[in-house]
Amino acid sequence: MVLITQRRTDAPDAPPEPPPRPRTGRIAVLDGLRLVAALMVVGYHFLAYDRGSAKPWGVASDVAFPGLWRAASYGWLGVELFFLISGFVIAMSAWDRTPGAFVRSRVTRLFPAYWAAVLLTFAVLTLWPLVRDPVSASELLVNLTMLHEPLGVRSVDAVYWTLWVEARFYLLFAVLLAWPGGLSVRKGAVFGGVWLVAAVVAHQADVPALDVVVMPDYAPYFVAGLALYLIHRGGGHPLLWGLTGVSYLLAQHHVATMVGRVSRTLDRPLAGWPALLLVTLCFAAMALIATRRLDRVRWRWLTVAGALTYPLYLLHEYIGWTMIAALHPLLPRWAVLAVVVAAVTGAAWLLHRFVERPLGRVLRDRLSRSLPG
Repeated sequence: MVLITQRRTDAPDAPPEPPPRPRTGRIAVLDGLRLVAALMVVGYHFLAYDRGSAKPWGVASDVAFPGLWRAASYGWLGVELFFLISGFVIAMSAWDRTPGAFVRSRVTRLFPAYWAAVLLTFAVLTLWPLVRDPVSASELLVNLTMLHEPLGVRSVDAVYWTLWVEARFYLLFAVLLAWPGGLSVRKGAVFGGVWLVAAVVAHQADVPALDVVVMPDYAPYFVAGLALYLIHRGGGHPLLWGLTGVSYLLAQHHVATMVGRVSRTLDRPLAGWPALLLVTLCFAAMALIATRRLDRVRWRWLTVAGALTYPLYLLHEYIGWTMIAALHPLLPRWAVLAVVVAAVTGAAWLLHRFVERPLGRVLRDRLSRSLPG
């Protein structure tokens, strides 16, 4: 009976762990996709979103940019692309790392640029409250923890909501890394499958705590990114492609729902097919990366662009709106748009070069030390 119930590791229905392919390090085309995602979000906020307390351009966006506002209205999909890329990149960066090393890498990656962006945005809104009122000093301090979202504290900048989503993904991934033996293709596949099932159950369970943990709206993007990295590392397998396919089907349903929400937010009707096309292209691009069909794309400027996307994302919205509100009475709209995009991009480079990199090194050094005793 024991011999019957034990599964042989060489049995046809239980293939051995696929031999890992050589690790390739940074993938330049992923940095290019990050740039695309960031520019989509910037375009959405500068050219389409005008439902805040004050219109940055002084008029509705469809009046300010009649030829661009409709296309820019789909720029919110850049966030979904960010989450898809994140699933891939976090799996890649976590491979062969302990949970402690993984957490240290995330802290040193996220917080230096974030702290600087929070303080800079607060300073700009305090000095020039043209489009938004600044948060209180108490709210500012809570924002520095990156825990303001679950506490219901107002964000210094509205784009920070995505950081709480990312943080929960990192915590779930740290649990996966804590399993004995670390991360592997099989464990990653099981983790992704269980997460998808939990996400679907959460839609019906009506348990807020479960929603917080499994993030049913965004789980398909993270799981697809994870599955695609496992394909990139270990080769294609029907289970991994199945996870990707199911994630895509769930994601397109989420996108269809989001089109209705965004239409109500912008108070303008939006067609669903462009959003479906964009999310399909995002998954297709990531599949090409996973199967190494874009490995020849190694332009060096993409790496620089990838490094700037995080600080650009953190800085662009409220600071950019403030600049637009101040400049649009003085210059033509296209000139204002060019100046503001150049300014926030330059500020992102300065933040990366003089804050994010040096402070990140200091944090890595400090956090690598053992605790006393």
